[in-house]
Amino acid sequence: MRPEGWDGVRRVLAVRLDNVGDAVLLGPALRALRHALPEARITLMASPAAAQVAPMLPWIDEVIMHSAVWQDASGRMPLDPERERGLIDDLVERAFDAALIFTSFSQSPWPPAYACYLAGIPRRIGQSKEFGGSVLTQWVRPLPDATHQAERNLHLLEAAGFHVGRRDLELRVPEGARARADALLAARRIATHAPFVLLAPGASCAARTYDPGRFAAAMRAIVERTGLPVVIAASERERGMAAQIASMLEGARVATLAGETSVPELAALIQRAALLVANDSGPMHIADALRRPMVITYSGTEHESQWAPRSAPAVLLRRETGCSPCYAFRCPYGMECLDIPPGEVAGAAVRMLATGSVLAAEEVRA
Repeated sequence: MRPEGWDGVRRVLAVRLDNVGDAVLLGPALRALRHALPEARITLMASPAAAQVAPMLPWIDEVIMHSAVWQDASGRMPLDPERERGLIDDLVERAFDAALIFTSFSQSPWPPAYACYLAGIPRRIGQSKEFGGSVLTQWVRPLPDATHQAERNLHLLEAAGFHVGRRDLELRVPEGARARADALLAARRIATHAPFVLLAPGASCAARTYDPGRFAAAMRAIVERTGLPVVIAASERERGMAAQIASMLEGARVATLAGETSVPELAALIQRAALLVANDSGPMHIADALRRPMVITYSGTEHESQWAPRSAPAVLLRRETGCSPCYAFRCPYGMECLDIPPGEVAGAAVRMLATGSVLAAEEVRA
């Protein structure tokens, strides 16, 4: 059921301009939006990273890829007013009737809302604690910061009058991505439907990244106790980390896929894996959407309540620290929150595998 006053809305812009995991968490809101507006054209404006999730979000019609200056945490984007005017011109040309601006608890909707204002989009909805005048036509007061971020997205829709049914994450992995993932595994002599443990050792920032040497030790222990092969999935940027871990697993059955998979192909690997081992990162959210079991080294940078898996079997490992949540990109305290022995990671993984009936009790080697 569409909200009152939305009968004439035919072109909708959904804005979400950060990471892969954030686009996954937007899925329930996009699904509810599609159900309410089945005939509307829904466009997602996403960062280059998050845009890679778009093939698995069947509720959108197109994606605009944009690197937003207001999301530039590194301060590396050059001064370029023409770039910003180009964005506004593009939005003008597309003639959107409404813009829904989705942000995390720490982000402001006002910069993208102002771009939409300058583009003449008549309906602009976002949530913020801070006042921003009439840049938004509907200023939604957010839920507490510790709210799960998928719920924050849905809160925006509900405040705008949309009915939300299902609240769980969902992704649709394309058949082509499944076929490509299977081919990559077959090329490394991992048979179709044979169980394996998938390690995704990267993260969007150093403060969320478990030590690669410890990951290697944990994976070695998992292999020794289960006999399962290990697949290491990493981005091109993480190629060195993946190679370091693989070199420390000499003698084990290891397949390294660094820089070789798209995000949908990564999702296909996660869907095929018996277990995911990862940091607080995009693969964690993908596994949650696909209901795959996981063991996560979860740093103290964020509250678990904001980002933790809600639908899939998951074990989150971290150490309590007085500085959590710090929201930092780099840790000045020696990563005390991730001071987790590899044996603890391996033990959690083996128990999860046994619980999921991937291993019979007698197959788990003490």
